[in-house]
Amino acid sequence: MKIKLFFIALLCYLPVIAAAQTADEIIKKVIDARGGIDKIKAVQSERVTGELSAPQGIKGQFTVELKRPNKMHTEVLVEGQKIIRVYDGKSAGWVVNPYMENKDVQPMSEEDLKGIMDESDMDGPLVDYKSKGHQIELAGKEELDGKPVYRLKLTTKSGDVRSYFIDAATFLPAKWVGIRKIRGKDLPWESTLSDYRDVQGLKYPFKIEQGSPGTDFSQSLATEKIEINPPLDDSRFTKPTAPDAPAAATPPPAN
Repeated sequence: MKIKLFFIALLCYLPVIAAAQTADEIIKKVIDARGGIDKIKAVQSERVTGELSAPQGIKGQFTVELKRPNKMHTEVLVEGQKIIRVYDGKSAGWVVNPYMENKDVQPMSEEDLKGIMDESDMDGPLVDYKSKGHQIELAGKEELDGKPVYRLKLTTKSGDVRSYFIDAATFLPAKWVGIRKIRGKDLPWESTLSDYRDVQGLKYPFKIEQGSPGTDFSQSLATEKIEINPPLDDSRFTKPTAPDAPAAATPPPAN
């Protein structure tokens, strides 16, 4: 009888063992859900355009251009003023922000440069995470907005820790949470990804809601168009030129 009970207990436990998955198995499914590693690696450049919305009714148009390895050129047009951020893919970056006191081209701060490698990585942190120096572990399975998700804990090469929530049905990333340094302060940060669409056989989120909960640091990105492998000259990723200030209105002639 004891032997029979033992086998019954074992059979009840076997489905749990079979259902268990490792972090690497989930990452493989994420990559396959996005379109497969071959298609991901075949992308040498991207151009993403869309609309940005921020608190207090602020709206703008954004363009993000990416090129391997890790080159990035971003422009945001708000109220006729253009904010520019450029990274050369190696060690130098520049910022032009007409809303700051100094409107000339400025070198990126150490704070910006620390996070720029993630922003300029077309593949995302899960692809080739080991060669990038990251560590990933499966932190469990839970619910996010009523849907089952896998939670992956990622520790970056620099020691930052984030959690990535992977939709258990589609295996597409649904959200990530972590810490970002903003104006010298470490703030909780989260980014929710949705409205996935197919672009030349690859899945991209066309809506991203991101920000620091409980603060005014938030924005919504609504992608309108994604171009795969557009021709991008390397000069796009060198030190930019500050755009000319809008011309002042000519006063009417005196009578």
